Amino acid sequence: MTPIYFVSFLIISVVNADVYLHFPPGSNNRVNEQTANRQNAQNAFDSQNNNKGGYNVPDATSTAYGTNASLQYYLKFFQSGQTGKTTLRFVWTNQHGCGGNEETNPTKQTCDIFLQYMCQDDDIDENNLDKFRNGVVTTSQTYTPNPTSDQAGKLADVNTTRRLHESWDYYNRCYNRERNKGLFTADQNLKGNTAIYTRQDAAGTKYGYECPEERDYWPYISPWNDIAILTSNISMCSYYKNESFNVKPRYECIETKNNVRTSTKYNNQVNCTANGGKWLLVYSYLEKATTLTTQSSCEGASSSQYQYKWALPHDTTTVQEECLILQSQQGPSCLQADWSRSNYLGLDSEAEPLSYDWILPSFPSNKIKRCIARIRYNISTYDYDLYNINASSNGNKSPIKNDPILTVDNGIQLQINLNTDQTGRTFQDRTHIFQILPRPSGVNDNENIYNWNMLGKRGNIVQTYPAVEYDFTPRNLQINRNDLIHIQWTGSNTHNNVGGSDGQAGDDGQGTTGTDRSNLVEIRARDENYPYPYEQTTFWKNVKVRWSPMEKFNTNILQEDLALYFASTGYYRCQRSVDCTGADNPYTLETQTTKLDGLLNVASASFEGALLQINAGTYYMMCTRNNNFSNRAQKGTLIVI
Repeated sequence: MTPIYFVSFLIISVVNADVYLHFPPGSNNRVNEQTANRQNAQNAFDSQNNNKGGYNVPDATSTAYGTNASLQYYLKFFQSGQTGKTTLRFVWTNQHGCGGNEETNPTKQTCDIFLQYMCQDDDIDENNLDKFRNGVVTTSQTYTPNPTSDQAGKLADVNTTRRLHESWDYYNRCYNRERNKGLFTADQNLKGNTAIYTRQDAAGTKYGYECPEERDYWPYISPWNDIAILTSNISMCSYYKNESFNVKPRYECIETKNNVRTSTKYNNQVNCTANGGKWLLVYSYLEKATTLTTQSSCEGASSSQYQYKWALPHDTTTVQEECLILQSQQGPSCLQADWSRSNYLGLDSEAEPLSYDWILPSFPSNKIKRCIARIRYNISTYDYDLYNINASSNGNKSPIKNDPILTVDNGIQLQINLNTDQTGRTFQDRTHIFQILPRPSGVNDNENIYNWNMLGKRGNIVQTYPAVEYDFTPRNLQINRNDLIHIQWTGSNTHNNVGGSDGQAGDDGQGTTGTDRSNLVEIRARDENYPYPYEQTTFWKNVKVRWSPMEKFNTNILQEDLALYFASTGYYRCQRSVDCTGADNPYTLETQTTKLDGLLNVASASFEGALLQINAGTYYMMCTRNNNFSNRAQKGTLIVI
């Protein structure tokens, strides 16, 4: 048992950079701005990115959701089965490069990219102050120190119209807990002694309810689950896989007040127990098995796929052991990062977007999960021993100094532009809320599901930068004829991109200004722009519908209606009323009073799509609206073998 609260740390040591998620869409702290720049860089997390970039919370309809969060759209992905996998591709750009360090192509830095997620049950009551929210305003959640009680403080501070990722309790514990004084802080003068003060955030600035020490260092007791670590130093992979909180529980000081957990200042066993606290082992988990209420029933439910553990969850409030379903004990994936050019928000060495294919988890409860994902981007130089340095090298002993002056030949002095709060710097981006759904009825456990999506937002390359213009993801997808694909997309009605910015204002594109729209039609080849007439299509005639949100399947949907559904981005579900009865009846050519316009303006910004099985062949698809042939085209290729 270690007396130190943080069992082991990797010093994430980085220099000035930015990272932007493109799919699932990263917010960069945007909510619903109609400007090129985000309005509040402290909204929910410390990205340390530039103010441009990010995607607005998606709209579910053809109008902006305004103050009505129920009109926001959540991307929906089906969970993996016990044997069948569901694949979701992360897509991002990182500014200052990453990847290998071969003698023939030496890099300027070493790097690590951490992909993480956290989920909760989606059916939590809307008034629950811990429920994840995108928010409908750009104002941050507040925090008032030293409340009369934790319950009173939380009730006074948490506002259900504002974005919420980490909980108030999580930040409250971070705010009051002593920082780890064994960490390297270089020559930075931290303004306080709790975990909100770090080398990168010496002033302890609040960003939503994120804990600064957690965002800057890894591993950590955290609600975030590790998906993958992509690194230029694969010799560290054993460390990453074994030290992840996914698989290695940690001890934490826990104090209670009126039998409810409260914050504590102590971060080590000696001080904790000497002052009445309990030094307890806490666990990360996939989900809780709340129906199993004894240790024997809990641990007896373990199988070859899931390990059930009677233990204390990291987010406990009652300080009572519960039945936890643990994360995969193999640890997170660890791979060599794809090479990318430094100082350029671009592609990998194969001219493809930087990406990672996440195999979505399988939840035994089969409940809908409300989730958020994040990417953390870390790049380091070897100006000091970044893996072993600690507090003994702080202050005047620091091997790096702010803007050092060096003397060269003949007494000439030169200054290096170097900030020690940036040579230990972390960057991140986070998604908006998305859902992970149980597999629908009729989809077998052993079937593989691939997500085929559209990414990007309204505007030309300068207006969207460092976000991206419209595209498919993956742009080229190859699957087996027994696999399934889920096609869906999102958009915002407020991507107006007006006002001053460091780039070009405006929102070039077709249709009503500020609106994203996509659809799906078949073309003969990727270098052509006229879609097939339905009669000549091959895609729609080779498709079997395995699930759709309007409960229409291959047995009760006409192929021409399926083509119409995707071409109209869901505005029409059938041509004839007789084929779309009940709730679907208003969505027909015969019943819609307002007809669909050629630029899809009256259609919804987001589209839930369908789960399809497709016969062997090569299919080329495009969006009719986002096809300015002079400089852009939204096209993708599907190969089924």
